This record gives sequence, C-alpha cells and structure tokens, in this order.
Amino acid sequence: MPLPKRRFSRSRRDKRRTQLNLTAPTMRRCSQCGSTVLSHRVCSSCGAYRGRQVLPAKEKKAKGG
Repeated sequence: MPLPKRRFSRSRRDKRRTQLNLTAPTMRRCSQCGSTVLSHRVCSSCGAYRGRQVLPAKEKKAKGG
C-alpha cells in the first residue's frame, strides 16, 4: 500500500474536514395541529400537508387493558 511522503499540514487537513459538518434538519409548525414536522413531509400526527388532509389522522390509544 502506498503511503504519503509527507504529513498533511493542519490547515490542509482542516480544509478537508470543513465539509463534514452536520446541520440540524429544518423543522416547521403544522398548519392544522401545530406540532413540529420536517419540511416537505406529511404531518405524522394529523396527516395534513400544505393545508389539505392527505392521510387519515392517527387515533390515540387508550391506556389500560
């Protein structure tokens, strides 16, 4: 296996690593129920997208047996 002839400088290493940063996904408020949703996705709690009902809303399960 070939090995590098010289060590990479800190600046060269860090220039490469600047592309590796992670950004948090942008969240928005659902216009129907107000819960936070990823952009361009259907709301998982009420099933609405861009003000229209796309999926049936999930029913909340009652606790107990």
